[in-house]
Amino acid sequence: MSGADLQLERFRPGAIVRCRGRDWVVLPSPPLQSDVLLLRPLAGGEEATGIALPLVRLGLEPVEPASFPLPTPAQAGDFVSARLLWDAARIALRDGAGPFRSLGRLSVRPRPYQYVPLLMALRLDPVRLLIADDVGIGKTIEGALIARELLDRGEIRRLCVLCPPYLCDQWQQELYEKFHIEAEVVRAGTAARLERRLPPDESVFSYYRHLVVSIDYAKSDRHRHAFLLHCPEFVIVDEAHGCARPTGARARVQQQRHELVNKLAQDPKRHLVLLTATPHSGIEEAFLSLLGLLRPEFERLDLMRLSPEERDELAKHFVQRRRPDVARWLGAETPFPDRETVEVPYELSPEYRKLFSKVWRFARELVRSGEALTGWRQRLRYWTALALLRCVMSSPAAAQAALAARMARLEDVPEGGWDDALAASYVHDPTHESAEGEGFEDVEPTGLLEEGRAELSDSEARRLRDFAQDAAKLWHTSADTKLGKLIEVVEGLLQEGYHPIVWCRYIATADYVAEGLRKRLKGRGPDLKVLSVTGALPEDERKAKVQELGKAPRRVLVATDCLSEGINLQEHFTAVVHYDLPWNPNRLEQREGRVDRFGQPAPKVKAVLLYGWDNPIDGAVLDVLLRKARKIHRSLRIHVPVPRASETVMEAVMRALFFRAGEDPLRTPPQQLALFEEPFVQKFHLEWDRDAEREKESRTRFAQRAIQPDEVQRELEETDRVLGDPEAVERFLQAACQRLGVPLRRRERGVYELQTGQLPYPVRARLGDVPEVWQIGLKLPAPEGTTPVGRNHPLVAGLAEYLLERALEAAATSGDGDEDGADARPAAPCAVLAVRVHR
Repeated sequence: MSGADLQLERFRPGAIVRCRGRDWVVLPSPPLQSDVLLLRPLAGGEEATGIALPLVRLGLEPVEPASFPLPTPAQAGDFVSARLLWDAARIALRDGAGPFRSLGRLSVRPRPYQYVPLLMALRLDPVRLLIADDVGIGKTIEGALIARELLDRGEIRRLCVLCPPYLCDQWQQELYEKFHIEAEVVRAGTAARLERRLPPDESVFSYYRHLVVSIDYAKSDRHRHAFLLHCPEFVIVDEAHGCARPTGARARVQQQRHELVNKLAQDPKRHLVLLTATPHSGIEEAFLSLLGLLRPEFERLDLMRLSPEERDELAKHFVQRRRPDVARWLGAETPFPDRETVEVPYELSPEYRKLFSKVWRFARELVRSGEALTGWRQRLRYWTALALLRCVMSSPAAAQAALAARMARLEDVPEGGWDDALAASYVHDPTHESAEGEGFEDVEPTGLLEEGRAELSDSEARRLRDFAQDAAKLWHTSADTKLGKLIEVVEGLLQEGYHPIVWCRYIATADYVAEGLRKRLKGRGPDLKVLSVTGALPEDERKAKVQELGKAPRRVLVATDCLSEGINLQEHFTAVVHYDLPWNPNRLEQREGRVDRFGQPAPKVKAVLLYGWDNPIDGAVLDVLLRKARKIHRSLRIHVPVPRASETVMEAVMRALFFRAGEDPLRTPPQQLALFEEPFVQKFHLEWDRDAEREKESRTRFAQRAIQPDEVQRELEETDRVLGDPEAVERFLQAACQRLGVPLRRRERGVYELQTGQLPYPVRARLGDVPEVWQIGLKLPAPEGTTPVGRNHPLVAGLAEYLLERALEAAATSGDGDEDGADARPAAPCAVLAVRVHR
């Protein structure tokens, strides 16, 4: 063996070497690349460098063992400088973290309760978990934390997040920013670009290491086989209730999702983590089908009669907690905001009431004339009538768009007719996960209305055109009392210091409302900005507009439900106004959950329900659906989905509006119409109450039965001992800036003002485009206007690596102080502490 080969024998993984003028740690060689020497900087950092061993043997890349002489008296500093080096070494540490190997790589410090699913997962092989924590608690962090830990332990190599298409980008961003996992998004809009980068005979599902995959893309006949064949060994399924075995509307779509996840679960070695805030969805059979994905025998459980052994086994795989369960846990307070809800009524103007009455009478005639039809044609009349009324009551803009839709021809009807569930979705507001496709439809239902008008007479068509002209006359006039009341509400919220989101059902309404607000609020100062964000914009542009609006000192966002999931809004907005009442309480919670969640810096958020007190549809939806949902939430502090589906209520709306005997629409004002018969309401609410009680009992049983608080406490204490807690990070930042001469001024507890121009160049270069005077927050959630900075933020990590490398260089070279003096080595390898002893 040559001398060079003998030298290479000394470069085992973990050895310290010197190369290219700096010190490195030798890492294990990559698989199938034994002729590569893999090195990582000793001072920390994520980057690794590969050097071809033939170059080392030839002496073209000199690699020598590193040595560090003992510190000399000349290198001694004070206690603060020595502790600064100790803290820098702890913060720069990435691959060791006491009981958890992943925490050194996180850019977020999980709350204590978020470690519970991780501890549960580490006791299972394979990992099979259903995490059903309440909205806004942080299921994304809990699921990704498990994945990061298993990756760093070497138990898995690849990760896949399977989620609805509208959540793909959110997951990709969360994985990258918080967990340092770079994943590719695979869905209809990205697949072609990804496939162009593939080597021959490779699948998009096998080539890329980490994936975020649209479940609707993966379940399709074209892609399902390849996905199942090449799917990574660890899978997170978000919005997992959309993958339960279906019963009812949209059964075909959900059945395909269920079959896909069920196939994944049949691999006995696959790790599977299911995330959902609503595991029951009002249907016990659906909940059991989710449990069956964890272990097949769970699907046969009688949840109301579990034996102690069955309860213990299920508790190993299932955790479900409410906000009150975790708000104060292990002495740590999680600052969830308080939510104040307000109902604000408005009264229709005579002009608007007249338009509504005309359209209501026309819609009733349309439905009754359709009784002579059969099948989908008859049902289409019903949905057309309801859609017309809903558009008219949304705004004059939506009314005009719906009423002025072009006439359709019978030959334009899709083969086989309209799908009844698709037509109904334009009316009853399905939640995102119950709809098929790559986006949420917030346009006015003109296609549905056109088909519903295909058989109208010329006189009926003229009536609709006249209605459209009537609607156009109401634009931004005092006759639109709904918009007038909204302006009052928004002005009040702005005066109270809130930043509101105004939720609308249709694109036309959102644009109309934003224009009206801009006109009315124009003179309220240049710092006030109003923007409309709808499904008419590409997804990237929506996010960019939200970020742009978030920089305005005072701001109002007008949005459709394309933003009610998938984009975090709590950092920039503190109130919501429901301009159009959702006809599904699940949507109500989704909208409000955008601002009422962990990470909201404001202590209180506000939700305003705007409704027409003389509008019978608003009244029915408010009384029967929304107020009941609010009552359950106040009582149990949890969100319980509507029993079965809100289509049940919509069916009742339709019967009451169009089929009630003995009421003449020409003489009965719509505002006097009582939509629901009392027996129907009682039966519906009784079923909902039963679901709520089952949900309450389930959360009581499975809050976190498998893990006790003292177990988590021990692990956290050990982790903080190795890596340092937030107080150590704050102390390090203060000491580092002081020793480097970087101005750092404390504004309030955990909030600092940093002069970035004085930072060392290597640190400043890592930060990118940041302000010269930078407001940073060291406590989470960080106050508005500050950048959250934690242990692994580039600022902290950069300072730690810079100080550590300077200290190591000094130790490995002269052993004496640099010519620049002590400040050239602000972190000392040893310290002298002078103590005066009194005898």
